[in-house]
Parts: sequence; structure tokens; C-alpha cells
Amino acid sequence: MPEQPEKTGTTRRTFLGAAALSAASYNRVLGANDRIGVGFIGFGLIGKQHVTDFKKFQDVNLVGLCETYKPRLEEGLKYMGNPNAKGYSDFRRMYENKDIDGVVVATPDHWHALLTIMACAAGKDVYVEKPLNVCIDEGKWMVQAARAHKRIVVVGSQRRHGSGVAEAKKVVESGVLGKIHSIRIASYRNVYPGFGRTPVSDPPPYFDYDMWLGPAPKRPYTAHRGIYHFRWFWDYSGGQMTNLGAHTIDQVLWLMNVKGPTSVMSNGGRYALDDDGETPDLQDAIWTFPGFTMNYAIREANAMRGDAAARGQVYLGTKGSMVLSGTYEVIPEMKIDPVNDIPRFTGQPIGGPVYTDVKPTPWIQPSKGGVASDPRYGTGGEDTMAMNERDWLDCMRSRKRPLCEVEDGHRVAIASHLANMSLRLGRAIRWDPDKEQVIGDREAAAMCVRPYRAPWDGVLKSLVKV
Repeated sequence: MPEQPEKTGTTRRTFLGAAALSAASYNRVLGANDRIGVGFIGFGLIGKQHVTDFKKFQDVNLVGLCETYKPRLEEGLKYMGNPNAKGYSDFRRMYENKDIDGVVVATPDHWHALLTIMACAAGKDVYVEKPLNVCIDEGKWMVQAARAHKRIVVVGSQRRHGSGVAEAKKVVESGVLGKIHSIRIASYRNVYPGFGRTPVSDPPPYFDYDMWLGPAPKRPYTAHRGIYHFRWFWDYSGGQMTNLGAHTIDQVLWLMNVKGPTSVMSNGGRYALDDDGETPDLQDAIWTFPGFTMNYAIREANAMRGDAAARGQVYLGTKGSMVLSGTYEVIPEMKIDPVNDIPRFTGQPIGGPVYTDVKPTPWIQPSKGGVASDPRYGTGGEDTMAMNERDWLDCMRSRKRPLCEVEDGHRVAIASHLANMSLRLGRAIRWDPDKEQVIGDREAAAMCVRPYRAPWDGVLKSLVKV
């Protein structure tokens, strides 16, 4: 693929108009044969957004789409606007297409690892949605495959691309906040009473449920074990801890420049929602890192609008705090004489601490900065998803390391999975972030891997060292 800078000024109407072109004329538009060929796996909520975004990049050719749900495959091919684009019900046929240089994996989480590994082996670069996987060892295999085949693999934890996040990282590294000893995160919403229950039934004739399940265990079909609602089942995901947590934990690891925790403790469960979901609607987790702790609260049945952590990540330092959510705000702590903070009541008896006249003064100056995050999250501002997609394309050409690389996603997934493992086991888990191993707990160590269903178990073992 020769070097070609991104062109600007193309409108949505231009791309929609391309749908009316003949196959022959389409290939001549904007030097189609010189562009990066991209194939898409999954045309759901996020998959459609990816197609929308990549249509705007003029150095990209939308070559193919794979879907297990036939109505979405038909809709997606029409939406792509390329009469030459090919539709696939089996991604393995897509991987044989030599016009495809990279694939965008926007499937349910349980497919992320194997699709990425097989794409790397087929010589494709990969943009894989977060969370990276459904168990810790899958991340190791994904990194292994990316390195072995020298592939550019980007994970969709795009928010670290935000200019405000980069500025906040400089604030942390400057030391202005003093010693950062704890970080608070929260993900709150209220979807009570939940999404209801769906009965066991035959899958629709236009839905390849067996292919959709792939390496996951064979289960009776229900409508919620499929489109969108898969996230609330342990077979296919890790709930909000791996969903929303993948974004916020990623930023913490990046800003604090740490590999991972040394111990994790989590509690919670399905307390409030009346539906058929399995993953927690309430979860509290605390991670211990070298020099600081991180607390994460998840609520699905109360939006907790009065909690400052609902605004974003809160970094607590000895001299000030920082709230980060696209924009950032530094809030000073007050410098005092510690003696004066002792409760006075009726005064200290003789021989006790002696109060002073020292007045509280700010340790640091308040400040603000950054740009609001992605408008799809309700706050307006930068489109960090498009920034991440652009970085993937640029790195496909340069072969340089992208900002949100597969190993970054692996470390975020480790922290998320450890929290879920602790919740399900009911005890704290100790972790060696350098060796990437559970310490002193065989049951927890066994949860770092999930067996694949045949024939996908054999496919996995043929491609990576398991």
C-alpha cells in the first residue's frame, strides 16, 4: 500500500452517492486500488458506527462484511455504499480475500480473541473492539499472534486519544497533585426493572446461532442470548466491568504508567434488576497497585447523580484532586497545621496538642483543561473513536506502534477479569503483574482460561501456544 495522505472535505452525501455507481466506475473513484481494504465482522450497534466512520476516510476501500444475522448482512452491504463489497456468513471466507488488508472485529466479546488470532495468521491487521476478550489467557494468545505475524492490532479503548486525557497525563506526571494515593471511578445508570426475560425457543431461520456461539458453550437459544443483550451473560462477556470498565481503567493505567495490580477484591451481584441477566447490576471493586489504590463502583439501578465520581475518574493526591472526563479539573487541597484539624470539643486538657493560628491556604492553584469527550456519550466534543480508527490506518502504513495497542488492551482486560474473578469466588486475588500470574490460588488461576468448544479449540491450538 503506497503512502497516501488522508483527504478532507468529503461529505456524507458523496459516500451515499457512491452506492449508485457501477462496479467499474467505483474502482476508479479516488484511486480505489491504492486504498486500504477493510473488512468488517459484525454489523451491530458498534459495527454500524465503524462502517459509518470508515466511509469518511478517503484512503479506505470498504471491501467486505461478515454477519451471522442475515437481515443485518443485507442492510450492512447496502449501507456500505460499495457495489463491489462482498457479504460473508463465514469469516474464514472473508479472510481469504486478498483485497482485505485489515479487519474490524465488532462482534460479541467471546469471539474477539479467536477472530483476531486467525486474522493475524491470515496476514490481516486488526481493529478489535473492547473488551479485548473474556478471559486473561486469551489476551496472552492475542499478543502472541500479533507479535508472531508482525500485525498492527488496535483495541477500541479509544478515549485515551482525547486531548484532555493527554493533558491530564501531563498533570499527573508533573507531580502538582502531590502523592496520588487513590483513584475513584464510577459507572452509574438506572435501567430498573431491567430488560425482561426471553423464553427458550428455536433460533430464527435467518440467524446462524451455532456460528454466533463459536467457541462459547452450547446453550439453548433465547432472544437475549443474541443481539445486543449478550453482554449480561458470563458465557459471552463480563458485564459492565469489562464493558465500561475497559474505557476508564485503560486511562488510569496509562496516566499512572502501571502494568497492573498486585491484588484485587470485588463484591456485588444481581441485586435489583428483574430480568434474565447474570452479570452484576451492582459491583464494587478495589485494586491495589504499587503506591495507590483504585476503587470502581458500578450501579445499574440508581444513577447516583450526587456522587462526584459520576463525573469521571477522580485522582486524589496529597496536594489536590483531579476529575477527568474528557475535560479535566484540578481542585486544590488546603494546607493546614495538622494540629488544628483535631476536634476541639471543650478543648484539650493540659499536656495535649496545642492549637495554632496557622490559616488554611491552597497547596496548588486550581485549573481546567481538555475537550469534552465523544458526543455519543452525551457530553459533546471530540470523536475519539474516529481518532483511534485513523491511528490504526496510519499505523498500518507506517508499521509503528498505535496508541491503543493490543498489549494495552490485554492489561486493561486483566484488571477487569481479576475483579470479576474475585466477585465470583468471594475472595481477594493476588496477582503478579510482571509474570502475569495468579499468586497462591489454584481455583483463581484456573479461571484465567476458558475451554473452547469444538472445532474451535483445535483451530486455536493450531495457531498459538496455549
